[in-house]
Amino acid sequence: MPTAPTYPGVYIEELKSGVRTITGVATSITAFAGWAAKGPADRAELVLSWAEYDRKFGGLDPASPMSYSVYHFFINGGQRAYIVRVVRTDSQTATENAAAAVVTLDNKLKVTASSAGAWANDYAIVTKKRPAPNDKRFRLVVNNFKQDKKGIPVETFENLSMDKQDPRFVESVLKNESAFVLGEVQGNAADPPGDTAFTVPPDPKAGEIPDAAKLTGGNSGKALDVNDGKFENAILPPSGVGGVYYLDRIDLFNLLCVPGETNAGTLGTLEQFCHARRAFLIADCAQGDSFNSLQGGPNTSLTGADSINAAFYFPWIKAADPLQENRPGEFPPCGFMAGLYARTDSNRGVWKAPAGTEASLTGALGPKNVLTNDENGVLNPQAINCIRSFPVYGTIAWGARTLQGNDAVGSEWKYIPVRRTALFIEETLYRALKWVVFEPNDEPLWAQIRLNVGAFMHDLFRQGAFQGSSPRDAYFVKCDKETTTQSDINRGIVNIIVGFAPLKPAEFVIIKIQQMAGQIEV
Repeated sequence: MPTAPTYPGVYIEELKSGVRTITGVATSITAFAGWAAKGPADRAELVLSWAEYDRKFGGLDPASPMSYSVYHFFINGGQRAYIVRVVRTDSQTATENAAAAVVTLDNKLKVTASSAGAWANDYAIVTKKRPAPNDKRFRLVVNNFKQDKKGIPVETFENLSMDKQDPRFVESVLKNESAFVLGEVQGNAADPPGDTAFTVPPDPKAGEIPDAAKLTGGNSGKALDVNDGKFENAILPPSGVGGVYYLDRIDLFNLLCVPGETNAGTLGTLEQFCHARRAFLIADCAQGDSFNSLQGGPNTSLTGADSINAAFYFPWIKAADPLQENRPGEFPPCGFMAGLYARTDSNRGVWKAPAGTEASLTGALGPKNVLTNDENGVLNPQAINCIRSFPVYGTIAWGARTLQGNDAVGSEWKYIPVRRTALFIEETLYRALKWVVFEPNDEPLWAQIRLNVGAFMHDLFRQGAFQGSSPRDAYFVKCDKETTTQSDINRGIVNIIVGFAPLKPAEFVIIKIQQMAGQIEV
């Protein structure tokens, strides 16, 4: 009894109802991996818009298929993306390796660009000591002088100190607050570096940033081509550190795209990675693939047990290229499709197939290869999702099968929306039921589990996620002495069985027409 009655009167106690609302997780957070000219290369970086990608990773780049795919993702309805930037670092030729620009001020303070790339060669550091008695402090300004030789300040940090014990220690401040540079005190330098303020007239360069303050040596390195073996090693490092493995350090992602990647071995490993993370891989066909080259289906390396968490799209898509005066170019389909997945999830739900006449692709001029119905009919049963162009509807996705959707396999995870609905339920319950750990394992706990999971499943049923006209036909939640035996209890295990009847997409609409025989009135 929480309240001890000590005097005659009325006492009020609030009792817990046992209701723990389960909220569904996001379903279309997309991770992109590939080469970019700038941006952090030591983590998966969240971007919430194309403008943010442009600012952090340099926007569109002819050598970066990823940049175009991210652009197509956002214009087709994508909202959140994680970017894994991979760069070349192991070349024997130094100019092929990415490097961060750097400048050392007065041999006291080394300032390095926050990420590798030639982008930082357009920046300079200008410092100014404060007058006595505060001459141990200084101002540091990060300037961009690409457009103006005098520099345009982009960041300013006041009252910095070279003392590690000072709360304004320059290394700590730049590490935590600067988006452009990092600092490192050289040796045991205690005094600030000398001023690098502008020179004064009548010098003809008056007002210009001195060369001694400019960051130099930045190099974006040779672009990592998706057909280069070094790209595979960068995406999936043998050490298990870096590349897509940076995604292990983020909380949640649902879709994975490696634009232009067609190596079967690499895609097979990415399938395994996605399966372990309850994510879904959107795989591209090769740019040169045709109906004839794909008649035998995707490479068998892509159709193993992990292929339930992957889908394969053909062909590449023609779209305007902003870097080529909007002339048509050919681009991998994964970015378009990831944006379509996000838009469909938002408008209809994860249980709706990202295909059909509603699945028009924004910005697409048409598929590279125009398919006939008969050609589509050959590829679709082999788990190849075709992108078609139809009058009125434009360029649309015309397939919704996982890579285990071959008719000859007969997998229960044949369809993309069925598999993604299962992943959505799994991830949601995995996160929502952590409160169960260490609770007394008996009927009161089981009843709470049935109540909360049942409420979540019923909400999905009301939204139209399952088959059936009644909850009994659509789903069940079982957690009792039958699922959890005394042996399970003794081992600290509680078993919950959740079943659902998924909605499968209507791939084939058959219209039967019968001619009425002449009626003879009797």
